[in-house]
Amino acid sequence: MSVGNRVFLKRELPDQNIIEGFKTIPAANVADCMGRLSALSSEIKLMSNLKNGIMVGVALTVKARPGDNLLLHKALNMASEGDVIIVSNEGDRTQALMGEIMVSYAEHTKKIAGLVLDGPIRDINEISKMTIPVYATGTTPGGPYKEGPGEINVPIACGGIHVSPGDIVLGDSDGVIVIPKNDAEQILKDAQIVSANDHKKLQAAIDGSAKRDWVDETLMKKNCEIIDDIYKS
Repeated sequence: MSVGNRVFLKRELPDQNIIEGFKTIPAANVADCMGRLSALSSEIKLMSNLKNGIMVGVALTVKARPGDNLLLHKALNMASEGDVIIVSNEGDRTQALMGEIMVSYAEHTKKIAGLVLDGPIRDINEISKMTIPVYATGTTPGGPYKEGPGEINVPIACGGIHVSPGDIVLGDSDGVIVIPKNDAEQILKDAQIVSANDHKKLQAAIDGSAKRDWVDETLMKKNCEIIDDIYKS
């Protein structure tokens, strides 16, 4: 087996009902159920017009050579509706990994759930109007190479977060999080509770009934000194 230059055609997939369950929950609510440690770097931003508000799909992982998109092209050929192609690029920011033509193919022909790239794109004027979710680190006119090597459907790191093939990838205007497929059922249950509680907190913040005593209580536990005086220099 050629490690570093291989394509796995199969993945273990989560239950479709669990995937559907995440489609109404903001990424922030779900991230709060995972120790707030699941969010991709804020470098990876939404670059398109997210029509439905939330992207949810199953990770089809790509480990790319820096600035090279040969394996990304192969992943596009393999992808199905409901997949999120998520790409490791070893932190490279010098070459765009895809542009208008590839994104158009992903949106209209393959009808995938989204694209998450740990690297730049190009043709931003056109992509910014598209409704397929596209997340990337920025833009550059410099195009990619098509040499390889690389891997598909192996564990990767994207935006500083571990991603395994078949994990659930959730994104909204805030950014992207990764939900491990083996924990997804319990995380969904927890996130539904957190989301409902957040709605109550929001209403309290609006109508003036929010309880803020916890702030001073927490500071006291941390031995913060509260001084009823001005600072004298």
